[in-house]
Amino acid sequence: MTTLAPDPPAPAPLAVQQAARRRRGSWLGKLTPYWLVLPGWLWLAVFFVVPTIVMLSVSTMTGDIESGFKQTFAWHTYTDAWSTYHTQFVRSLIYGLIVTGLCILIGYPVAYWIAFRGGAHKSSLLFLLLLPFFVSFVIRTQSWNFILSDNGMFLSPLKRWSWVGADFHVLQTPAAVLLGLTYNFLPFMVLPIYVALERIDLSLLEAASDLYASRAVALVKVVFPLSIPGVFAGVLLTFVPVSSDYVNASILGGPNTTMIGNVIQTQYFTNLNYPIAASLSFILMAILLVGVFLYARLLGTDDVLDAAAR
Repeated sequence: MTTLAPDPPAPAPLAVQQAARRRRGSWLGKLTPYWLVLPGWLWLAVFFVVPTIVMLSVSTMTGDIESGFKQTFAWHTYTDAWSTYHTQFVRSLIYGLIVTGLCILIGYPVAYWIAFRGGAHKSSLLFLLLLPFFVSFVIRTQSWNFILSDNGMFLSPLKRWSWVGADFHVLQTPAAVLLGLTYNFLPFMVLPIYVALERIDLSLLEAASDLYASRAVALVKVVFPLSIPGVFAGVLLTFVPVSSDYVNASILGGPNTTMIGNVIQTQYFTNLNYPIAASLSFILMAILLVGVFLYARLLGTDDVLDAAAR
């Protein structure tokens, strides 16, 4: 008896095929954003998360460079680090606040002038602002060492004209460190503010003028609220690196201007005390994160956008 082969399955209706294709396309479409951000997440995992975990592990070790370090979960390293170097932590935060305020006072008028008075020369002015960045950070700071030295181009004429005393000096003082920090990080404040000012519709200023508002009133009531997002970003970009800087204090400062970055560098590369250095780094990171969080809460993204809308 001959067995008949089963009939081939009937082709699915066109509507069913189209529905399946849409479901497949919808599934792939939902995964597309995750595939696009995957390289960024991998980069952060390899170069931020993994080193952070390793540094956290090192911070709780005990030992020395000769006999080696062993994991003993010595959390008292953090309390020892804070009790020994809390002065440098406080000094670094104070310097960060002062420099950030100076950058706002100096950088806002510069950004305002470029945005509203630069005209066709805006690109050239921005290039001049960024031109020092083509030189090494250390070389730029070292140049201030020559300028502010007792026999430098700044103090030498003043002493010769008897405008200041012969024993007057600027190097190895907080003023020299603050000056170097302000100079080096000023563009980090100017650029975000400039971007925010550049987006302001000039018709708003014309409307303020039509309503008999002076330039000062328009600046306070219109321009500044709309530029708050730039100020917000500029503060973050300035305060965080300034508070953790060590180059300016090393070159321009002295024993009484040591910042926490100098202590971390010394512990890592001179004393080879890796647990203390790692714990100091974590304490600094925690303080900065808490400060940034509080700042964002006081003048957060939603508040910034609401202020810009007003």
